[in-house]
Amino acid sequence: MSQSPDSRSLLSGSSQLNLMEVESIDDKEFDIPQVDTPPTLESILSQMEEEEDPFVLEDTCILNTDNMDAQSYDTSSLASSDSGDPAHLKRKRRPLDPNTAVHGSVLRLSLLKGISAQIVAAADKVDAGLPTAIAMSGVIAVGTSHGLALVFDTNQALRLCLGSKTTGAEFGAVSALSINHDCSRLLCGFAKGQITMWDLANGKLLRTITDAHPPGTAILHVKFTDDPTLAVCNDSGGSVFELTFRRVMGMRSCDSRCLFSGSKGEVCCIEPLRTPPDLRDHPITCYSLLAMASLTKILIIGLKPTLNVWMTLPYTKSDPSSVPQLAWQFVPVQKMVNPILAFCKGDSVHFLLVKKEETGTIHVIKQRQLQLSCDIISLNWINSCTLVLVDSHEKLHVVDRASQEVLEMLDLEQVQLVYNSRHFKSLATGGNVSQALALVGEKACYQSLSSYAGQIVCLGTKSAHIMSIRNWKERLDCLLKQEHFTEALSLGWSFHEGTAKAVVGLHGDSQKRKAVISGKMVEILLQFTEYALKKCPEQGKLQVMEQHFQDVVPVLVDYCLLLQKADLLFNQLYSRLLENMVAKGVFLESLELYIIANRLGHITTPVMKDLLAHYHDNGMMDSLERCIVHLDVTSLDIQQVVQVCWNNQLYDAVIYIFNRGMNDYITPMEKLFSVIGPRVREGRSLTGDDVVMGNKLLVYISCCLAGRAYPIGDIPEDLVVQVKYQVFEFLIRLHSGDSSQKEEVFPFIHTLLHFDTREFLNVLAMTFDDVQNDKQALEYQQRIVDILLQVMVDNPDFTPSQVGGLFTFLARQLAKPNNTLFVNRNLFDQVLEFLCCPDDDSRHTERQQVLLELLQVGGVVQFNEERLFMLVEKAKFYQICEFLYEKKHLYEWIVDCYLQDPLRKSEIFSYIHNLMSMPGYSSEEKLKVKQKVLQHMQELVSLDPCKLADLVMWHFTEEVQSIISKLQDDHLLFQFLRCLLHSQEGSQSASHLPLESELYELLLDLMCRFEPQELLKFLHTSQHYRLEEAIQITEKYHCNEAKAFLLEKKGDIHGAFAGLLQTLKERLDILTAEISCDVGGEAERWDEEEVDGDFTLTVKSSLNQMIVFCQRNCQNLDQEQRKDLWFPLLDTMMASQKEVRGLSDKCISDGLKEMTLKVLNCMSSFISLPAIIQQILQDPVYGRGKLAEIQGLILGMLDTFTYEQTLLETTTSLLNHDLHWSLAHLRSAVTRGLHPQQDCCNICLQHYKRKQDASEKIIVFSCGHLYHLQCLQQKDCGWGLASELQQPWRCYKCSSSHGGRGGASSEPNRSHSASLAQTRFSSGHHEKGAETHRKKVFAVATLDVQQELSWDHLRGLYRGPSRVEKHI
Repeated sequence: MSQSPDSRSLLSGSSQLNLMEVESIDDKEFDIPQVDTPPTLESILSQMEEEEDPFVLEDTCILNTDNMDAQSYDTSSLASSDSGDPAHLKRKRRPLDPNTAVHGSVLRLSLLKGISAQIVAAADKVDAGLPTAIAMSGVIAVGTSHGLALVFDTNQALRLCLGSKTTGAEFGAVSALSINHDCSRLLCGFAKGQITMWDLANGKLLRTITDAHPPGTAILHVKFTDDPTLAVCNDSGGSVFELTFRRVMGMRSCDSRCLFSGSKGEVCCIEPLRTPPDLRDHPITCYSLLAMASLTKILIIGLKPTLNVWMTLPYTKSDPSSVPQLAWQFVPVQKMVNPILAFCKGDSVHFLLVKKEETGTIHVIKQRQLQLSCDIISLNWINSCTLVLVDSHEKLHVVDRASQEVLEMLDLEQVQLVYNSRHFKSLATGGNVSQALALVGEKACYQSLSSYAGQIVCLGTKSAHIMSIRNWKERLDCLLKQEHFTEALSLGWSFHEGTAKAVVGLHGDSQKRKAVISGKMVEILLQFTEYALKKCPEQGKLQVMEQHFQDVVPVLVDYCLLLQKADLLFNQLYSRLLENMVAKGVFLESLELYIIANRLGHITTPVMKDLLAHYHDNGMMDSLERCIVHLDVTSLDIQQVVQVCWNNQLYDAVIYIFNRGMNDYITPMEKLFSVIGPRVREGRSLTGDDVVMGNKLLVYISCCLAGRAYPIGDIPEDLVVQVKYQVFEFLIRLHSGDSSQKEEVFPFIHTLLHFDTREFLNVLAMTFDDVQNDKQALEYQQRIVDILLQVMVDNPDFTPSQVGGLFTFLARQLAKPNNTLFVNRNLFDQVLEFLCCPDDDSRHTERQQVLLELLQVGGVVQFNEERLFMLVEKAKFYQICEFLYEKKHLYEWIVDCYLQDPLRKSEIFSYIHNLMSMPGYSSEEKLKVKQKVLQHMQELVSLDPCKLADLVMWHFTEEVQSIISKLQDDHLLFQFLRCLLHSQEGSQSASHLPLESELYELLLDLMCRFEPQELLKFLHTSQHYRLEEAIQITEKYHCNEAKAFLLEKKGDIHGAFAGLLQTLKERLDILTAEISCDVGGEAERWDEEEVDGDFTLTVKSSLNQMIVFCQRNCQNLDQEQRKDLWFPLLDTMMASQKEVRGLSDKCISDGLKEMTLKVLNCMSSFISLPAIIQQILQDPVYGRGKLAEIQGLILGMLDTFTYEQTLLETTTSLLNHDLHWSLAHLRSAVTRGLHPQQDCCNICLQHYKRKQDASEKIIVFSCGHLYHLQCLQQKDCGWGLASELQQPWRCYKCSSSHGGRGGASSEPNRSHSASLAQTRFSSGHHEKGAETHRKKVFAVATLDVQQELSWDHLRGLYRGPSRVEKHI
């Protein structure tokens, strides 16, 4: 039977690894030294790998498609257009991200329609049962739930039906299948533990093995090894056994050996290393390696020559229900092929490289792990670089191992995968498996997927599917069928560059690969163009059409340039796009980016003509200029382009075309000078365009003189010198070509100097640095300098700044060691006279700055120093004087320069401080500066007393007395001392001042004179004055408040009070005197608000001060001493009322009464009420027996008393009520009876009367749980260290269910387990009189939140022993 080109036998078309066609692989990760001890899991997971992808030579397919329905062959992803049944499988296509690689449809998933039909027919017609297991090699074997094994060939034809329903009834369902390497034997494992071996050539039963493992367990796995006489099996007890097949004298037998016992950890997955046919002579095959995965670890053992454990690796933490997975694959590494074991449990896939060393030992090297965000239930290699994973949601992931990138995802939900849960739970034998193994079995599908030779077959409940990697053409065609041209081009380019993943069907030779891919991409580009023109909307908005082509045309241009197919771009594609004017415009505009990026340097003449016309018509002149300066001039119509550029002021493009097209570097300068020259020479204001043009001209001249092309690139080496000489000749021309009679000589230099003198001189300076060894250039240099002097010196058209800039430039050139310029020294004297001219006071700062720059670059040597000093002092150039004094080390004269310079006078303090602090000056120089500062101390104080004070604290502490003696102005002295002493208090590093107390007292004296309002604040904050001297000073200037503060500080309370009282009396007298004067005839001039304001500022403030004074000092006085303070104050206020009683000013009278009442209220806290009333009644003011005057005062005091008494009674009532409620609630709680839920202890689970002959104490909680006292003590459920009867207990069961831990240090649990009443009983025999032995003790009572707040408040009020205990 003929086979299609893509359908070959698995045996003939196996995925062979040809090392000659595998590209070189980076071996960094494999260059690891040998170690004696096996590596740890952490080092495996942290190791990185960098492997390139080998090119697979051919795409293998197991099945012949001649007998398959074409419509049902591919059941592929939704992303592919060849899907026969889109509803059957749903592939999730992720949106394309331009920054990520495009992989397209990587996997071809096809429905095996013939096998699927046979499975359904066998179940329906012969009652074969549902499919349970599948295995693939040269044939496909499917096991059923009724014990049958169906064997299909490569054409999906049913070759054999092994077993019978009778066998199935005896053995159960087929739980595992395995085919040997030459497809001659089939092993079947059954749910009841039996194993059968069949001959696939004739369908004969060769062996029935019933004693290979303990009975009562199902076969989970049975696997052939490379040795056809050796197999391994794994049962539901977690054990692994080695099966050795023998044939002696025609008798077949099987020997079983236990490799791993399930009692040491249940194994649920095994995988022997099976080598491909072309690697049968690999040195590692002699060990017959076997990987085993238990619930806790991975083991790699060798079955030959003797049993040996090569590695044991525990899992990291994972979900207990996760299914362990194992898969071997031979991978080319370092031009060698070695096996890699992939294993996972949960969401992480780990890789172990296994290789044999020369010593004969097996080394396991850990590779980088793959981390996913899903729970993996199946793991298979499809080739040496790609894995296929299935997660617990039945999503299939195609993953590239090297990059750890998920290439594709498919939804397998509709496949209805077969799970092996029944076998893992061993339901056929009674379910005698552990809970852990049964939990893993919920998601186990080991027997539902089988991989072989680059293909994977998966088993559903009613179907079978096969998956393989598409070749590169199919992947591109899938995208093209879906009209995803951009993604197809991106994928094709990744094939072209060798960066694509999972590539099949491409040759390893790079040139051949690129040639093939390039041809395919050209086809795609042509199809994309036709598609874009066909799909373009014929009607609608212009923006919609533009957007349509903007999504297409840049892609076409980009890939044409990547493939270096410019002829395709401009001949075929552009000719097709010309049919649509919108497409044409978008194409021409898209070229700009590629031209500017130098990816497109040559454009055909027709396209260039269209480009000029389009950009010109649409006003895109800036874009046109950017394009022209990056294009090859040979592709331009120079005359046309120059005309367009000049008319639109594209000067960069004009310069570029003249330079590159005609090697003409002078004509562009002439044209630019012809535009800007007249405007500059006539003195007209320059527009923004003129400034831009002038700057371009300067930059262009600079580039020409430096050998660089403008605006980009370099001048050809053979033209560099020639261009430089041409530019020099141009600059020194006497007249321009179209000169008039009014034109000045050297017009080009004139123009540049007037445009920007400094920048033009900078251009010349850079040029002069590069012409030291060029004799001709040096002559041009001297000539230009002579012209500059001729043009600028004695020319009133140039400002002092411009002239100074010229001589600064000359001074720099003359100061160079290899200078060859000659300049007349008399010219420097001329410039000096010009800058220091005393008749011209304009631009003083500018002239000084210019001369300073000239001197700093070496101009000092050009002048006579005496004459220079005379001129700068006469011109008041103090910065220059400083510069000259500093060169002579006359630092003291610099102080005079700062003081005389109005602009820098404030900087003198910083200068002096820096000079005195820096180590670079001698002690003699510092002494002279210090003397100079002392001479100008009066002036410095006037300038800034605070900065001077800081300076004195740092450098002049010993001269403080001298400074004070020189300050004649007392006000300046006051300001200086205040800043000095404040700086001394705040500074951490300042020196201690001599005679510090005298300085503070002097400041106190001056403050009494100039700022008495700040006196109290100063006395409060300062502690350095002497108390007696300060009292004398304040008494001298009648500062009573300050004196009172000092007397109080001294301890003379009554003296201080007398001073404050005297101040109050004086202010009251002034107030009454003013009121009396007002009553005498000038009442109309009094403003009520003004009087009230004055009263607040004087009397009220003084009274408040006295009240605070009395309150502050009464704490340390007895009752009589308190009366001596408060009663004179009260008498004074009452006397003042007598003075104003007969006057008509009610506002003042009411104010005094209010103040008197305030005094009474304040003194009532320190003096008894009867004494106050007696004092009031004895006062002469109220001695006439009329109480109406004092009625208001007394009633006010009584109102205050009544309010406070009511407040106290109410508070006491509330507290008593709350206390009664709390105690009643506590009594109710502790007297309530308790009913245990059961009659046994909740810890030891024994009856509470476990000892019939002894009395034992028990504890019952309000939650109903009962415990023995000893059991609670053993569990440490107490909360404190109290005695047994007072010990508060906690319910062990309730606290444990809430996650609590026992222990005395634990915080008590305030949940239901902490009972309101915990009662201890003594249990004994229930005999007569047993009631007398029963003890009932109130152990603990807890409070809720409201009760606790009330309790805390009560405890705060009644400090002392309480009869109520509070237990938390």
